[in-house]
Amino acid sequence: MYKKAIYSVLSNEPLTNGVYRMVLEGDSQWITRPGQFVNIELEGFYLRRPISISDWSDNTITIIYKVVGRGTEVMSHMGAGVKLDVLTGLGNGFDADADCQKPLLVGGGVGVPPLYRLAKELIARGRKVSVVLGFNRADEVFYADEFKALGADVYVSTADGSMGVKGFVTDAIREAAIDFDYFYSCGPLPMLKALCGCCEQDGELSFEERMGCGFGACMGCSCKTLAGNKRICKDGPVMKRGEIIW
Repeated sequence: MYKKAIYSVLSNEPLTNGVYRMVLEGDSQWITRPGQFVNIELEGFYLRRPISISDWSDNTITIIYKVVGRGTEVMSHMGAGVKLDVLTGLGNGFDADADCQKPLLVGGGVGVPPLYRLAKELIARGRKVSVVLGFNRADEVFYADEFKALGADVYVSTADGSMGVKGFVTDAIREAAIDFDYFYSCGPLPMLKALCGCCEQDGELSFEERMGCGFGACMGCSCKTLAGNKRICKDGPVMKRGEIIW
């Protein structure tokens, strides 16, 4: 169940090349799974901005976002103390209790953040976690060290070869010959499709989509599945591999 609440900006700092980490102070009781998101109202903009949740505590939410338009540009200039109207606890997240022992987490660009809390919960459950992070170039890479600090095995791919494996996340998976029995992934649609094409294992996919309302009312972010049309914002953003129609 989502909730509308007012949060205060505690900190807002650049991580790398247009990517920022913002910590919001407020009640996080409506967040129950990694992979859920918040929808932030910005003054002067008609639609809210959906941002995935990277981590949370009892009274804070951490989000990571990339400046890609006027709305996120406004966010990048917000300082401590700014009050934000937020819809929180949105979406259907990852299942950290899935039947697996050696999960693989695959993130592309701004699809990386929700995997951080997931990795933390999987490691706490005693799973051996491998993480593959895909970016265009070295100056876009973020959170590789944070995943390592959790105890995960981390691999990086860059399209131009300036860090890690040259190519895409699928190239890194093949080159490293990663042993895994389940996967979780978040990123652009071509990456998710390519991942399903190269992996036989079952898994969960978190889809990126433009959203109108964020809670399933407008039907603007629907996608086709074996069970019919589903809404990315409410039925997703996380869906099982086997239900997706490519």
